[in-house]
Amino acid sequence: MTPEEIKNKLDQFTGTENYFKHPLTKIVYTDGVKAMAQLCQAYWLIGACISWQLDKKVSEQEFQVFKLKVNSDKSAILTIEDGNYNIVGTQEIEFTDFPLDEIQIWFTNGVLYLPSEH
Repeated sequence: MTPEEIKNKLDQFTGTENYFKHPLTKIVYTDGVKAMAQLCQAYWLIGACISWQLDKKVSEQEFQVFKLKVNSDKSAILTIEDGNYNIVGTQEIEFTDFPLDEIQIWFTNGVLYLPSEH
């Protein structure tokens, strides 16, 4: 599946019918986030978003925006913002085969979701 086809599929998620509980936490994620993880083979990204909840600067933010940006050399950076474009955390990723140039995942009230599902 091409990156454009993946983007088109993910853009179709405008709500969720199901919530999927992360096995080690009380955090849940939506149909769209599950589809992203399956289509992009990126369950690791769900884990990364959840692991950032251990960082007090991040967890005290009521609304969080996770932005993954993949570089041309297949390294990436995950930035965490507070919803007002203020960066509260960053994570460098040495290598990824994530198929999209970038993606955002939002988090609030214990739920990870795609922006289109808001």
